[in-house]
Amino acid sequence: MQSIVKNGIDLLEKKWPKQLRNARAGLLVHPASINSSFSHSIDICMNSDRLTVASIFGPQHGLWGETQDNMIEWQGFRDKKTGLPVYSLYGKTRKPYPEMLEGIDVMVIDLQDVGSRYYTFIWTMALVMEACGEMGKSVVILDRPNPVTGYHIEGPVLSPDFASFVGLHRLPVRHGMTIGEMGHYLKDSYYPDLDFIVLPMHGWKRTMWFDHTLLPWVLPSPNMPTIEAATVYPGMCLLEGTNLSEGRGTTRPFEIFGAPFIDPAALVEKLRGCRLPGVIFRPLHFLPTFQKHAGKVCGGAQIHVIKREKFKPFKTATAILKVIYELYPDKFRWKSPPYEYEKKLMPIDILAGTDSLRKDIEKGRDLASMESWWNKDLHAFDKKIRSRYLIY
Repeated sequence: MQSIVKNGIDLLEKKWPKQLRNARAGLLVHPASINSSFSHSIDICMNSDRLTVASIFGPQHGLWGETQDNMIEWQGFRDKKTGLPVYSLYGKTRKPYPEMLEGIDVMVIDLQDVGSRYYTFIWTMALVMEACGEMGKSVVILDRPNPVTGYHIEGPVLSPDFASFVGLHRLPVRHGMTIGEMGHYLKDSYYPDLDFIVLPMHGWKRTMWFDHTLLPWVLPSPNMPTIEAATVYPGMCLLEGTNLSEGRGTTRPFEIFGAPFIDPAALVEKLRGCRLPGVIFRPLHFLPTFQKHAGKVCGGAQIHVIKREKFKPFKTATAILKVIYELYPDKFRWKSPPYEYEKKLMPIDILAGTDSLRKDIEKGRDLASMESWWNKDLHAFDKKIRSRYLIY
């Protein structure tokens, strides 16, 4: 079935800026950088007469998604097919060195984001924008859908005191922006001197989920296999800041969660009492093949989202943390640093963008009052900042 949305890469030939015709380009791409016919952006750009590809860059998880687990660095190499240098932006450096940019005039960014602040691709983009601004290079973003809609927003807005590679600048957890809209916000707020262009999509509407677009879904990272995983991720990534398994090492990452010390029935009974919208919890046991509790049977639950328009992933994950903290105070633990290149701050705090979430859970604060304080900042950010950069 033909897609009803055209990504930026689909419109490259028609919309490429005239002032950058024949420019030498670096490409920042990953496995999901494909057009609606499954052709990869590297091949499309290599065969285009609009630009000349000089180098390739890749974010976390590698150019082809080959680093399966989280926080695994990778090294650059020379691509056998094109003969071009491939630079890693998740290894010795996350911000391109000047010598990496010397041979290009423009950086073309084509990354499928998943709509969550902690997903590091937008921060790789931000550091590339910063480096290009310093070097006098242009940036062109080929826009793509926010797979969990550009309408729904949720969670705390990052406090600058908790900035890290899972949140470099002020942004709510579920931000409701496309990568192109995010680029406009970052450029205007933090990199005003950058020569910056977005090639918008055609046919995308803010209320669309990814499956509405009829575009092919390709894993943007190894543990984001489905739109269902992306739907729960804005909340369930919080579990990375704990000793709970977030389902890595299973076939349903972020939808499955638990730990060896959890009684599934007791957990689900308490979670049902939270009356969370749009979701059902099913008790289960699972055995992760890697990452936390690898090779150990874990008790826990699977999240089944039954009404995704009503489902609140961040509130749901907060309820999960609160319930498990209260059920197992002697066994539940917050993860200690380091985490995503941060060596001092607690991982849960940089994920939440504040230490208020952790402290509220420790104090036994009720879920409604917790949601109230993050909604206050969220609505202010939406009205004063986010609304200014929406393209669609």
